[in-house]
Amino acid sequence: MKRRTFLAASLVLPRVAIAQSDTRPTITIAVQKIANTGTLDPLREQSSNASERWVASILETPIGRNQRGKLERVPGLATAWKRIDDRTVELALRPNVMMHDGRTMTAEDIAFSFGPERMFGDALPKDIPAVARRHWPALERVDIVDAQTVRFVNARPDITMEGRLSAGGSEIVSKSAWIDNGGAWAANSKKPVGTGPYKLRSFEPDVSLVLDAHDDYWGGRPPIRTLRFVEVGETAARIDGLLSARYEFAADIPPDQIATVAKHAKFQVLGGLVLNHRIIAHDKHHPALADPRVRLAMAHAVDGKAIVDSLWAGRARVPPGLQWEFYGPMFVDGWTVPKYDPDLAQQLLKQAGYKGDRIAYRVRKDYYTAEVATAQVLAEMWKSVGLNTEIELKENWPEVLDRAGPRGSRDWSNSAVFDDPVSSIVNQHGPEGAQQTNGEWTNAEMNDLSRAMESNTDMAARRKMFARMLQICERDDPAYLVLHQNATFTAKQKALPWRAPPSFYLDFSPRNWGT
Repeated sequence: MKRRTFLAASLVLPRVAIAQSDTRPTITIAVQKIANTGTLDPLREQSSNASERWVASILETPIGRNQRGKLERVPGLATAWKRIDDRTVELALRPNVMMHDGRTMTAEDIAFSFGPERMFGDALPKDIPAVARRHWPALERVDIVDAQTVRFVNARPDITMEGRLSAGGSEIVSKSAWIDNGGAWAANSKKPVGTGPYKLRSFEPDVSLVLDAHDDYWGGRPPIRTLRFVEVGETAARIDGLLSARYEFAADIPPDQIATVAKHAKFQVLGGLVLNHRIIAHDKHHPALADPRVRLAMAHAVDGKAIVDSLWAGRARVPPGLQWEFYGPMFVDGWTVPKYDPDLAQQLLKQAGYKGDRIAYRVRKDYYTAEVATAQVLAEMWKSVGLNTEIELKENWPEVLDRAGPRGSRDWSNSAVFDDPVSSIVNQHGPEGAQQTNGEWTNAEMNDLSRAMESNTDMAARRKMFARMLQICERDDPAYLVLHQNATFTAKQKALPWRAPPSFYLDFSPRNWGT
């Protein structure tokens, strides 16, 4: 058996006339945001409520997630997978998968997608290997067993490899198309060539993303001829465009606007809870936030249920900390967010010697659903216990994360991208996570636990580690406070046979259209 090894070092566009032979519709979807980075590669473009809406239409992962179920793992570009040992997973690739460039996908494309040219090389933009290591902290190599079989080999044991193979960051691109496009990461990040049901026609950052049907899609002929995602920042404009038939779909509908849409007989709103929590992240280097008791006081001052009831019409929920029941045996029963207790918040502030110093609170203008309204409610809750927070509206993420300031607290969200805590609390708050690499927060014990949990295979021991992480990050040295579990709602023309997945993904594949 021959084996090779790869080392892991709001413009509405005019509609195109539909040919007589193709009666499939062209669908326009108004979204709040298409992408944050001006790229289409999930190694850089990673926003759950922006790029997650369309990534899987273009690029797919070896193992899929059941968007019509509970996001459990299902065959994707791999029809089957098996454990060879505690650090090796073997994939049987789906045969005859046609890529957008007309080539048949092989093991070469899988290995290339995880290789130095795309994920781990020294010549890549410096943030890409860092992000790749966040998703795959110990990937050693990808072995090509034969044209339809690959093995992912880790440098250390990892029971989450199957989950990582189903998550964002593990999407497969065409090796040949990448090379044909010059081989540079920056150029290819704007022209992804994958295996999904739709292929890229055009992308204009902050304006539109246009996708055409990939008629040779392995999962069947796509039901839509052309998908047009248009960026429409204002909620009212998205709704007006839907009701006036400029758009067939309008995403990011706040709960208080569901009735506005539903009163029109030809329209409906679908959606619900997703595996994502809205959180407030802290910069512990801010003088007023250096004492963890101030950060904990901010949590005790927040009445999460009041926010859920008033701004979300009860359609969201206050979750048990930064975790989801989706974690199965890793879920920590009995854990809660800090209780709403304004008196305790005031006591903590007094103990910390807080003197009313200003704390900047950075938010974006409804990048998240009801973001500004939530920020205003939070500012009042914090004010009522003596905290001097000041809302700073920012245009984009670089402004939110700008180290000049000083920075205080900011809006954020965290997702469970697969069914284990390393996908969220470690991925976002561990030593290689976004909060620490942004220079906002660090904790030595948290970092030790993160590294240990990534390689430990004893589920009981791992669950104990996770429980301690929650205690550190939400009580002892708060990195964040959890506001609520997120929900997402999409308005649509009622006649269109589309179903809302249990995620941010706007799935227009053959699996999610029709009866």
